[in-house]
Parts: sequence; structure tokens; C-alpha cells
Amino acid sequence: MLFKPVLLWTDMLLWLLLVSVAFYIWRVRQREHLLQPWRRLLRSRSGVASALVLLAFVAVGVFDSLHFRLPLEKQGNGAETHYSPEVLSVFDLMVGPLRKQVEKTYSAPFAAHLYTKETIELPGGKQVRDYPRLKYGGAHLRDPVREQTGDVVVTALRGGVYALALGAGLTLVLALWLARRRGISIGAAWVMIRHGRDEIPWRTLLATIGLLILFCCLATVFSVKYHIFGTDKVGQDVFYLALKSIRTGLMIGTLTTLVMLPFALLLGIMAGYFRGWVDDVIQYTYTTLSSIPGVLLIAAAVLILQVYMDNNQELFDTVAARADLRLLFLCVILGITSWTGLCRLLRGETLKVREMEFIQAATAFGVGHFRIIARHVLPNVMHIVLISIVLDFSALVLAEAVLSYVGVGVDPSMQSWGNMINGARLEMAREPMVWWSLLAAFVFMFVLVLSANLFSDRVRDAFDPRVR
Repeated sequence: MLFKPVLLWTDMLLWLLLVSVAFYIWRVRQREHLLQPWRRLLRSRSGVASALVLLAFVAVGVFDSLHFRLPLEKQGNGAETHYSPEVLSVFDLMVGPLRKQVEKTYSAPFAAHLYTKETIELPGGKQVRDYPRLKYGGAHLRDPVREQTGDVVVTALRGGVYALALGAGLTLVLALWLARRRGISIGAAWVMIRHGRDEIPWRTLLATIGLLILFCCLATVFSVKYHIFGTDKVGQDVFYLALKSIRTGLMIGTLTTLVMLPFALLLGIMAGYFRGWVDDVIQYTYTTLSSIPGVLLIAAAVLILQVYMDNNQELFDTVAARADLRLLFLCVILGITSWTGLCRLLRGETLKVREMEFIQAATAFGVGHFRIIARHVLPNVMHIVLISIVLDFSALVLAEAVLSYVGVGVDPSMQSWGNMINGARLEMAREPMVWWSLLAAFVFMFVLVLSANLFSDRVRDAFDPRVR
């Protein structure tokens, strides 16, 4: 067998979530009233641009969620096949040079030498203290001092040419598609795109895709020659670690939402619809839970899980399985402690909806409570659910960084922006200072959270009836 598939818990939940999203898209396409808000969202320039950036992050997370183990070399004919304990993903194969080009220790971005001096033995036997050359970064340069600037410029131009060619091809394909769909000539389609004479902002869409293509081309041509964000203490490429951290951030944001949604939806609607003692009990529950310091509860739960895993190490055949269980447990704890806000909103909205005429009429005709909630109450509060989900996503991504920074987040062996920031805390205090790990985590987290915030604003404008 060429490889052994590895199914982690978070992988299965992510694919289940993607299937649910595909079912929702299919359902939306069948109903015009559900399609209208999404059409309003697609007419927004910031909505289209932020959605494309988020899709790029999701693509990385999906490819990084297809795990497998490679077979080890057989010791003899007919010997049993053993597999490597290292769990890889499809994304690891796609960015092979980034994963394999490991240096000895720290190196600065685009450097050709190590960041610290070592004793180097010259050809004549003389020993000097100097910065040794990197094994991979800038290894193609004979004299980095004189050749590096020109090489960086030429490589950037080559990446720009690749991006320009891909962008031009994509624009041509889009013009052909529009011309065929609208029944016009290619020239008319190009004029429509260029002057923005369509309800969909094609220029913004092409500009955003062009920037993403340019980033991918530059990252590809530079990563085979240099370490774009330098290397860490053990010589791993920091750019590779930042890319691998995307999956952790997405998992925290999406799986936590998946956990908290049933609690908030069920209890919030029940409190607002039934009122009376049911409302009192649910209010008492979420008021009590909101009063517990969340960080202390998460720390206690994570420590309990850590003790369980230490006492039952035989249950985990790989380090990745152990780290994945801790990530899943962290999502569950975050979901249990963060459903109260959405529950309050749904309770208030349900209190308002249940007093409307069509609900009163359904009650007077003897329609059951479950049918009223499913047919009338739930569809009228779904816009609050959707807006809250996209608003909470960025907050959960930032929460992972804070929790990992204080030591109660994801497993230290798992790549995450929080672990990168936690490691950079010590690197910033050393002399000379190592700053690129913190910069890489900051840049990627900033782009993801900014895109999520812009997208959530446009979702609120499109779905909230009070904003129209």
C-alpha cells in the first residue's frame, strides 16, 4: 500500500461540516427568498474580496486535513510493511521544499547565513568565528553580499510574470464565460468587466484573485531559494509553520461554532417561546455559566485531559492523534462556555416573534408547539444565528492565540499561531533578537481576522432586515 490513511477526529468533523455547507448551498439555490440575501452580499465589493481571501484560507485548511502515513523501507522480501509514525497531509506534499529544507538553527528572512556565529574551519586548517552559510537558503549564490539583491529582484520579476500570465488567462476565461452566459460578444463582456457595468463587482473579484495569484507565485519562486520568514530555533521554515497554523485557526473557529450552536439554538428558542419556569431555569443556567471565569474553566478542563492522556498513552498511536484530541477537547470547552451570548439574542428575538399575528393565528388553530417552532420561529431567527456565527469566528481565532500564549491552548507539538507567539516571547528577549516568528504569526492572523470581520459586516448588512 502506497500510504496508510489517517482519520483524525477533527478531520471527520470538518468534512461533515463541509457536507452540511454543501447541503445548505443546494437548499438555498432551490429557494428564491433564501437566495436574495446572498445576491445582496455578492454585490458588495468588500464582501466579495473578503470571501475570496477566506476561501483561500479554507482551501489550505481542507488540503491540510487529508492525513496519511508513508510506508517505511522493507528490511527483506516478504517482510511486513511498517508505516512511519509521522503523519503527513496532502498540503505537506504540495509545499514539499518548505517542509524538507530544514536548517541548523535560526536564520533571518531571505538570509544566506545563520543568525549566530560558529567556529568555522578554513581550507588551510585555520579556525575563525563567523556566520556559516545556510544549507538551503541562498545556497545557489556564490557571493551573497554582491549577488543577493540582483537575484531577489530577478526572482520577484519572474514571479510577477507568472502571476501576470495566470491573471490574463483567468480574465480571458471570465470574459468568455460572461459572453456566452449573457449572449454578447467577448469585447462587450470585457467592456462590462472593465467599466463595472454589472451587478457583480467583477473588477474587485479579478483584482483580489490577482493579488492571491501574485502572492502564490512569489511564495513559490522564493521558497525554493530562500526562507521567506526565516527559520526557528530548530531550523524549520517559519513560513511553513505559519501556513500549517491555518488549519488550527480554522478548526478552532468552525468546530467551536458547531459545538455551541445546538445549545444556543435549542435553549434560546425554548426560553423565548415557552417563557414561565422554562425561561427562568434557562436564564439561571446561562447567567451562572457566564459568571464562571472562562479561562480558569478551560485551564482546569485541559489539565484534566492532559492527565488522562498521560495515563493512557497506549490509546494514541501517533503524536498527531494525541494533539488532535486536545484540539477537539479545546473546541468543545470553548463551545460550552461561549453559547450564552447567542442564547440571549435568540431568547429576545423569539419573545418578539411569538407575539406576531401569524404565530397567534397558528396557536389559535391548534398547531403544535414543535411545528410552530420549526415552521415559523426558527426561520425568523436564522439571520441572527448566521450573523453571530461569522462575528464569533474571528473572536475564537484570537482566543486560541491567547490560550496557547498562557499555556492552556492547543498541544505544543501542533502548529498554531498561538504556539508561534508563545515561542516568540522567549525569542524576543534573546540577543540578538529573533522577531520574524512573531511577525509571521501576526501577518497571517491579521489577514484572516480582518477578512472575517469584513465578511461578517457584509453578512449583517445583507441578512439583517433592520439594516435594509
